[in-house]
Amino acid sequence: MATIRASCPDCGDVELTTGDMSVRVCADDQRSAYVFRCPDCRMAVTKAAEPRIVDLLVSSGVTLQTWRLPAELLEQPLGEPFTHDDLLEFHELLQGDSWYDALTR
Repeated sequence: MATIRASCPDCGDVELTTGDMSVRVCADDQRSAYVFRCPDCRMAVTKAAEPRIVDLLVSSGVTLQTWRLPAELLEQPLGEPFTHDDLLEFHELLQGDSWYDALTR
């Protein structure tokens, strides 16, 4: 396994093996990052990675994970925007005993 030097925000430079980190790439917009747990403080560390860094890490044996943006980001909102008055009205509805019946009607 290759040894990789990375930087922890608290501990500074640390040495890792290819099994200690993974690379994550978004299939939708190609954003990428490498992720590892610091061997000294055990904090999870995530750092953005340019394509050349991704290629270098993956070619040295680091696991590549792909992910997709949540479908909710692509949804188009329908209807009027939710207002502060709507929130206050909903809050008042929940103060009564029959809120569930009012919502299911």
